[in-house]
Amino acid sequence: MRMLSVFSGAVLLAATLQSASSADVNTSEIKVGVQRVFPGVQIRRPIVVTHANDGSDRIFIASQLGIVHILENDEEAEESLTFLDIEDQVVYNDKKNEEGLLGMAFHPKYKDNGQLFIYYTTKSAPLTSVISRFTVSKNDSNKIDPKSEQEILRIPQPYWNHNGGTIAFGHDGMLYVALGDGGKGGDPHLNGQNLKTWLGSILRLDVDHHDEGKAYAVPKDNPFVGRQDARGEIYAYGVRNIWRMSFDRETGHLWAGDVGQKLWEEIDIIQKGGNYGWNHREGMHAYEGGGKAISKTIEPIWEYPHDPATQPTVGGQHGKSITGGHVYRGKAISNLGGYYVYADYVSGILYALKYDWRQKATTENRTIPSSKLPVMSFGEDQGGELYYTTPIGAIFKLVPGE
Repeated sequence: MRMLSVFSGAVLLAATLQSASSADVNTSEIKVGVQRVFPGVQIRRPIVVTHANDGSDRIFIASQLGIVHILENDEEAEESLTFLDIEDQVVYNDKKNEEGLLGMAFHPKYKDNGQLFIYYTTKSAPLTSVISRFTVSKNDSNKIDPKSEQEILRIPQPYWNHNGGTIAFGHDGMLYVALGDGGKGGDPHLNGQNLKTWLGSILRLDVDHHDEGKAYAVPKDNPFVGRQDARGEIYAYGVRNIWRMSFDRETGHLWAGDVGQKLWEEIDIIQKGGNYGWNHREGMHAYEGGGKAISKTIEPIWEYPHDPATQPTVGGQHGKSITGGHVYRGKAISNLGGYYVYADYVSGILYALKYDWRQKATTENRTIPSSKLPVMSFGEDQGGELYYTTPIGAIFKLVPGE
């Protein structure tokens, strides 16, 4: 894996990134299969699948309710161990299912420092998200010590929905945090275009150092550092509710699926200092009832409508809630390399999207045959193979097609 700066392939693409909305896009089915794995492991609302990048090849699956499970990377695994249990600290209610344990990321140097980061809705204060650091037990490598918690950041939320929740380390060693606009509907507080709030943005934090009065440091090369009208933690803004973002492990590009409000779902390449337009824009379109007109927004590289009967579309794609995924860099599926795999939660359809960086356009958005169950989240194992989770607890793995 080439260790590139996250900026090296993505700087100053705002003026050149383009989306594709023409019949030239290949929308045919791609020869990729899906297979249910870990059939004996029962996890309620599995929301994160990941690995520790420590050479152990273990799989870690987090439940939205606040329990992190650990199991061997064996497709027939029948049981798991509890890696971390903070269910007593986590707010979750099926009727308010955008709260809970929403994100998890292992430190890039986990093998040496044993640090795990969790994003969750805390019971210690109403409508509040917390990002905390935990440390592995000194006596058991299969256990995180719950008493080791060190709170990094506390984020007040005006409503229970649109909490975002993905946290991920970039190739630069910084922790990136996707925050929703704070909720309700239509961004009533106009948080998406307000650089004085963290909400509606992506943060970039240095968790290996700390500034005075903070449990982290604001990287000096963050785009809004030093501005009186902005929070220095912000890396990009103008997003509604990113539901899953991920770094391409080969190139360092940061991909995000941003859930739409009324009409459009979108896929974005996140850039330093970028403004993605919410709530003035939804996808590539003006949002009715949004804030004042703005300039220099970055358009998505792909969008699809909620209603294909009234909105133009490519290949008949439609849905209601995008689930962002990963660029496939595994070895098992040779014809999937370099495709961004994502899904729509409502339609349950999986897609493989190819973006041509030379043409600066999406050239393929192909369907992956599946059972069309709602897709909650995607994840990778240490080798780059892809998994996805479903609300019923079933976990699937992408495999070569037949």
